[in-house]
Amino acid sequence: MAYILLLFIPLSLALRYLVEAPAAWVFLTGAAGIAVLADWLRRGTDQLAERAGSTIGGLLNISLGNTAELILALFVLSRAHVRIVQAQITGSIIGTTLLFLGVSALVGGIGRVRQTFNQASAGLLSTLLLLVVIAILLPAVFDLTERVTAPGVNTSLIDERLSLGVSVVLLLLYAANLIYTLVTHHDVFAGDAPSGQAEWTAARALVVMVVATAAIAIQSELVSGALEAASPQLGLPPVFLGAVVLALVGTVSDLFGAVVFAREDKMDIVFTICIGSAVQTALVIAPLLVLASWLTGQPMNLVFSSPLDLFAIAGAAFIVRSVAADGETTWFEGLLLVGVYLLFALAYYYFESPV
Repeated sequence: MAYILLLFIPLSLALRYLVEAPAAWVFLTGAAGIAVLADWLRRGTDQLAERAGSTIGGLLNISLGNTAELILALFVLSRAHVRIVQAQITGSIIGTTLLFLGVSALVGGIGRVRQTFNQASAGLLSTLLLLVVIAILLPAVFDLTERVTAPGVNTSLIDERLSLGVSVVLLLLYAANLIYTLVTHHDVFAGDAPSGQAEWTAARALVVMVVATAAIAIQSELVSGALEAASPQLGLPPVFLGAVVLALVGTVSDLFGAVVFAREDKMDIVFTICIGSAVQTALVIAPLLVLASWLTGQPMNLVFSSPLDLFAIAGAAFIVRSVAADGETTWFEGLLLVGVYLLFALAYYYFESPV
């Protein structure tokens, strides 16, 4: 089945360059291709991580887990769709924390009274999510303050400089996390011995990762190019496509992995996957997009002007904090998380915003 799904890639290319199909078909097949390739990239990373040992392997999974999401966002940003990229960032955070965690808790909780997890570990992740969310909200609050205290003043340049500063700080914090994990607390984060469970050679894993990354770039070019024309054809607002469709295609493979671990009653890993992906988006993906936009002349700042984005990010963070507080989940809590995500998706569907 995994190999059959790869047919979405040549199909999307054929629809775009051979038959000149409607943009909606190109967009949908291209998005499906990115989702499939993201799963192959995850497999290659997992196989390489198995041979690298628990410490390096864990860092590989964390660092490369959102590669597809980053590449797709860069191509959308290259076409000056800043608002859609911001919606994609928001959608990725609420998708992994609400939808992915919710579905995992729902599926894992079926047939069980409750599932428990390491409360301290989940609490640390949720606290980190709160901290990085505050860093994302700060530029918007600053912009609003400037507009109130100094009306009529052009704040765009100040917003860009603040966003660059915030981005650098977030990336430095991520680098500090690597040092903390690899150097100062290396022994705490487990041993170096390979697990011996890798089915691929290291060379094969690297080839799969390189090819998948290149193919994701090609598919991202198709999707970003078809996005604007596909929106009216699909009857879906561009911001909805960013917040729901684009946000999920690059990370949907995490959902499958999280559900498998939830059924095995390994909720510690589920929290690491779901909340860790959201933290990665806020701590690395968003700052890299800001810096890349500055270098390419398509400036993007971290001022999320939509109150819906701000409410969604803050709401997801506080909900996850509440779920992590008691050290257990049930299928009904999972259903509630999915329900909240659907409410946000519905809001984005009816949200009309200029691109």
